[in-house]
Amino acid sequence: MKKFIGIISLAFFLNGCVLFNTVSYEITMRTETSGSALVIINDISTDAQNEEDEYVDINNVFDYGLKSSQFISDMESEGKKITSRTLFLEGNKLNAMLSYDFDDVSKVEGIQFDDPYYYLTLSAEDSVVSTNGQLFEYDNYKRIVWDKSIRVLKFTMFSDDTNRKGVKSMSAYYDKGK
Repeated sequence: MKKFIGIISLAFFLNGCVLFNTVSYEITMRTETSGSALVIINDISTDAQNEEDEYVDINNVFDYGLKSSQFISDMESEGKKITSRTLFLEGNKLNAMLSYDFDDVSKVEGIQFDDPYYYLTLSAEDSVVSTNGQLFEYDNYKRIVWDKSIRVLKFTMFSDDTNRKGVKSMSAYYDKGK
């Protein structure tokens, strides 16, 4: 898995073997440092090697991430006030959508504001699928830069190949009635 580990802690998955293909952010700035974020996690899967690990993954996604008040508290302690969270199927893939408000843009995966720019610094190994900012690649890191006139900052990151052998889509555990 790529080193853009902050995304994983934001997502519902703190333990176990949960994987996802891509994660997309749409960050709407209300002031220079506060706003809201919409996060979409695509193709949530597991590479658990045994039933016990698979159960942990199922619990992390469906019970902790989707239902628990502990998740809300954990995210609030990170400066993210959850406004909505949902799981949904798209074809045979389980996806998640999470919205939250923030007072400090640095709480959104470490995005920094240095007037007149917002920027996100990533490891050289991280894979940026798309962005509405400018992507600069250096030997040891990558950086996405947005001019502050851009009020909606967007980027999508690749996380893991969820179509490889040994990976199982968590859509099999989705029950819309849950």
